[in-house]
Amino acid sequence: MLEWLLGPRIDTIDGQELARRLKDSDAPYVLDVRLPGEFRQGHIPQAHLIPLGEVSRRLDEIPKDRTIVTVCRSGHRSAIAAQQLIRAGYDVKNLAGGMSMWRGATTR
Repeated sequence: MLEWLLGPRIDTIDGQELARRLKDSDAPYVLDVRLPGEFRQGHIPQAHLIPLGEVSRRLDEIPKDRTIVTVCRSGHRSAIAAQQLIRAGYDVKNLAGGMSMWRGATTR
């Protein structure tokens, strides 16, 4: 019943673990759901930008054979995206604290 009220349970990943996993051969697909201007200010180098409002209609651009890590500024928008993706059958983790907690390299 709680899942019906709150949505599916979302696993999280912290910044250190994500930075480590991005070096692996089976690195997760990083999905940044912020707006283009936010993305240009700095993003995880491997990130792919699909703003939150576009995620549901751009699912065909997101691989189903990899873990997806959703990212935004604080973790709220990316949690919403993660719920959408989980309902669509994706394996998803949300970056805990979003970019505000990311300590790895960023690209501008």
